[in-house]
Amino acid sequence: MGDKQHQYPVEVVWTGNHGGGTRTYQGYGREHEVHVAGKPVIAGSSDAAYRGDGAKHNPEDMLVAALSSCHMLWYLHLAAVAGVVVTAYVDSAVGTLVDQGDQGRFTEVVLRPLVTITADSDPVRAAGVHEGAHHACYIANSVNFPVRCEPRIVIESP
Repeated sequence: MGDKQHQYPVEVVWTGNHGGGTRTYQGYGREHEVHVAGKPVIAGSSDAAYRGDGAKHNPEDMLVAALSSCHMLWYLHLAAVAGVVVTAYVDSAVGTLVDQGDQGRFTEVVLRPLVTITADSDPVRAAGVHEGAHHACYIANSVNFPVRCEPRIVIESP
């Protein structure tokens, strides 16, 4: 059986031309829209530290969110297969970016999922499922920096 290939077409439209284009560094906006057919538009900008609109999503936010949601989706799948019943999942993920002037890069992303399981689920097995989710996550497999996971498992109150 051969490899399956999937494509994800995305259109990014710059909306930050305030009349003068990029005539000056300070004169243009970093606003943009992310369009994916059939889905809500995502309002984007650069980080406020880079002259962007801090109220809009920036590429750094979206990278951390992609890693977190990919891990979560694999975790839920593998938990179901392993007989672990998850009733809640909240991840407080943090990405660290080092800005080196004209070049910056992420040095790591730390996922901190708080996973609630039913009383009849095995908390040791629930914790172990994170390893499989990490190895299965397509996004984590595609980045060149460490993605660490520091999970907490709690048992649902009756």
